[in-house]
Amino acid sequence: MTVNTWIRQSHRWVSIFFALTVAANFAALGLGHPIQWLYYVPLPPLFFLLFTGLYMFVLPYTGRRGLTTGD
Repeated sequence: MTVNTWIRQSHRWVSIFFALTVAANFAALGLGHPIQWLYYVPLPPLFFLLFTGLYMFVLPYTGRRGLTTGD
């Protein structure tokens, strides 16, 4: 498995975990008095998604062809 495949797969799975943690935050808010540290649980997956998303965004521009000048 290449690095690109690993990054894409981990980005997908972490995004599911991130969505579940955000849903848990909303559920805790709806139930009443949420635990304070629960607000910080989505932050590590969010930062991971930020970096892997930026990597996948830049990846087509750093390919074999590189940036073309339009000549």
